[in-house]
Amino acid sequence: MARPKTKEEMIEAAESNFEKLWKFIDSMSEESLNTEFDFSDDATKKEAHWKRDKNLRDVLIHLYEWHQLLIKWVESNTAGQKTDFLPEPYTWKTYGDMNVEFWRKHQTTDLSKSKELVLASHRSVIELVTNFSNEELFAKQYFDWTGTTSLGSYCVSTLSSHYEWALKKLKAHTKKFK
Repeated sequence: MARPKTKEEMIEAAESNFEKLWKFIDSMSEESLNTEFDFSDDATKKEAHWKRDKNLRDVLIHLYEWHQLLIKWVESNTAGQKTDFLPEPYTWKTYGDMNVEFWRKHQTTDLSKSKELVLASHRSVIELVTNFSNEELFAKQYFDWTGTTSLGSYCVSTLSSHYEWALKKLKAHTKKFK
């Protein structure tokens, strides 16, 4: 699917990819749900997240925390409080450390709670983006707080693109159980 360029396409892609992710989660065997992720035997999986996330909860919490980043960023800036997308002290060069902090923060969150959180936060983000016009979402630099890009670009990355990432990771994990 091509990267969304309109509000309608963005919402459709987000809902479609979220549904695909959820259907896949519902199809996962008990064995795959109860076995820690281990991608150490695949040299192509070099990015930090392949080592960081050890189970479905970790993946869902990652999605939830990125939803929270987007919600807080949009709500703060639209209320007139200039806020960066990434919280201090993180930058786009160090956001991997932030992801690890999210992971640490939720090590005692159980799977059912992580499902609740991500279902609610997905709904919240969808509701949030419906308040914006196509122009507000996809015109580059429409808002000064989006820097050189568009609000929609952040939304697509946080929603449909992140759901594709999660699905890819879960599929790689469950291959071992077929």
